[in-house]
Amino acid sequence: MFDIKWIRENPQIFDAGMARRGIGPQSEALLRLDAERRDLVSRLQQMQSRRNAASKEIGKAMAAGDKDRAEELKAEVSALKNEMQRLEEEARTKEAELKMHLSALPNLPLDETPDGRDESGNVEVRRVGAPPKMDFAPRQHFELGEALGYMDFERAAKMSGSRFVVLTGPLARLERALAQFMLDLQTSEHGYVETSPPLLVREEALFGTGQLPKFAEDLYRTTDERWLIPTAEVPLTNLVREQIVPESALPMRYCALTPCFRSEAGAAGKDTRGMIRQHQFSKVELVSITTPEDSRAELDRKTAAAEEVLKRLGLAYRVVALCTGDMGFSAQLTYDLEVWLPGQDTYREISSVSLCGDFQARRMNARFKREGEKGARFVHTLNGSGLAVGRALVAVMENYQNADGSITIPQALRPYMGGMEKIVRETT
Repeated sequence: MFDIKWIRENPQIFDAGMARRGIGPQSEALLRLDAERRDLVSRLQQMQSRRNAASKEIGKAMAAGDKDRAEELKAEVSALKNEMQRLEEEARTKEAELKMHLSALPNLPLDETPDGRDESGNVEVRRVGAPPKMDFAPRQHFELGEALGYMDFERAAKMSGSRFVVLTGPLARLERALAQFMLDLQTSEHGYVETSPPLLVREEALFGTGQLPKFAEDLYRTTDERWLIPTAEVPLTNLVREQIVPESALPMRYCALTPCFRSEAGAAGKDTRGMIRQHQFSKVELVSITTPEDSRAELDRKTAAAEEVLKRLGLAYRVVALCTGDMGFSAQLTYDLEVWLPGQDTYREISSVSLCGDFQARRMNARFKREGEKGARFVHTLNGSGLAVGRALVAVMENYQNADGSITIPQALRPYMGGMEKIVRETT
């Protein structure tokens, strides 16, 4: 959400930012709506002043015995009341229309965000680690999992339809081990506070983080007007909703392991096999609430925290700066972490870390107060995966596969696997 006052003062900068997002000029239409709204408010204030003055004159006329004048003034007050009610409704309509237009516009990119129309405009920042060299043809995770007998898409489809999976035995344990490892790392070494948030939220929470109204078709809605979270970013960021926190409480850093639910409405034909794109998946989410001065450094810190998971697991990956045409709706600057998948012979996204500036804070009315200052300022928010658990499972399976189809357990996960060193097909 944007400050209309800022747009009034910087229309060209605003339109230039929208242009980088591939959106035509917006300021003229927005400022016209704003002018109409402000004109209505001004007229209402003038009418209210006249109504107050006329009400006082009625008393004076009655005291002077001038009944005709008193009746005339009463008629004027009644007419003013009716006209004010009409203008108030018109002003509310204009306010709602302005809010609707503003809420549908994406965040403005930072200067350092690369320009581009789509993912082809993304810029590789660095590569870490070398893809493993295998003396056999590597298989994809679903081939490995099904051959081992611990990954079942068919039975999941009978219960729930496509884009679901049933994991059993050591693969189910490996998924849990990955999640526990990530949580332990982020809480014990990177200062994130483990949180167990609601999985169902109200519409206002999704509006606050920018999923609504634009992306409603990608979400699941319940019959009582609640929504299943598409990411723990939603409840974690909304922890500061409609609050003014002291500057001394910042930065706030939260993490949560939750299921996430997405309809994947725009993913028809993409990743139809396997666990890359599921309707239900687990993710360890990292959210930070900071001051404007500290937010850019916090983005680098959060990116490093997510990278550390991949480093400890010994997985090759690269960091990519998303361009303006591929970046998320609420983001100003985003880094994607893409892990190497031998079965696909390519890098695939496993984490997305974003700086949102005050974009979400304005939608949530989340502010902070500096000691000695009268007013409050909007906080800056950041979010990122640390990591997507299902995709991490995919990466471990494919990178640690052996020629016989077994999977070696990375050293970092063995304490969580009861000392197990390898996943093999169970023999009967």
